[in-house]
Amino acid sequence: MRKLLFILGFFVAPLVSALEIPNGDYQGRDDVVAFVQRMASDTSYSEQELVDLFAQVIKQEHLFEKLDRPAEKELEWHQYRGIFIKDKRIDLGVKFWRKHHQLLTDVSEKTGVPPEIIVAIIGVESFYGTYKGKDPVFDSLVTLAFDYPRRAKFFMRELEEFLLLSKEQGFDARSLRGSYAGAMGMPQFIASSYRNYAIDFDQDGQTNLFDSIPDIAGSVANYFVRHGWQRDGRVARPLVASENNSVDSLEPGVKTDYKWAQLKQNGLTSQFDISEETPVALVKLQQKEHPEYWAGFQNFYVITRYNHSELYAMAVYQLAKLISREFKKTI
Repeated sequence: MRKLLFILGFFVAPLVSALEIPNGDYQGRDDVVAFVQRMASDTSYSEQELVDLFAQVIKQEHLFEKLDRPAEKELEWHQYRGIFIKDKRIDLGVKFWRKHHQLLTDVSEKTGVPPEIIVAIIGVESFYGTYKGKDPVFDSLVTLAFDYPRRAKFFMRELEEFLLLSKEQGFDARSLRGSYAGAMGMPQFIASSYRNYAIDFDQDGQTNLFDSIPDIAGSVANYFVRHGWQRDGRVARPLVASENNSVDSLEPGVKTDYKWAQLKQNGLTSQFDISEETPVALVKLQQKEHPEYWAGFQNFYVITRYNHSELYAMAVYQLAKLISREFKKTI
């Protein structure tokens, strides 16, 4: 019997070979092999499909510095604002709005998100489609998932989401280009946002954030709605600090953790009417020589769900206001 088992083993063994990545910068990586095996077991991908993808990956080491030094953390408001609040971006935003006026009106009426906010997001994220990113999304996500320990868990999840998205939408995973963090299309959705919040607004059977303006506008609005956007709600209001204020005793942020009455008690006033019980965030922005204070409302917080930065949200808000002002002059 033992002799028979040995003979059977002799014939079976050559049919069983260890999975490996044969080429590319991730050749010989056990952690990558484990990922491939798990994805092949849990999804509709075959091991061979995944091996073929990983065998072509080129490690994107230039991404590390970009992630370690994002503009939102490196710059102060007076520096950051100048990146996005420019005449050309405003002018192109007005032209984009005029070109897609009826569509943006329809999206706004259905979702409650103003057209200027949708236009500003697209303007900030990709300059209205002019710049959607040049980094290979798959290679970027692989690099960050397996070789960027500080945020490996996040990017591992995004890598999984991207593979699932590519299968669902029929994308060629190796051909897609995006930002250094794997964001894609005109609105720069990361893969998890694409799968969870993007919508087929034009109902053509595909959710296309690269070329379909209806899907792009509808998806941006849907993202905000799903994160709690309030129809007809305020975004932010500028504040004035009295000479003998105690603002430094308050904690700035983007969450509406204060009541307006609390900000007033610490020496902040507004020319706008705000009910004392209104939930607000104390937003602090650094100008060259002094801080600037704003009251941020629920919709300001929602904008920060797109990018978790008060600088980003304020840039979107102010760009939207300027685009709206110029657009109304053309009506």
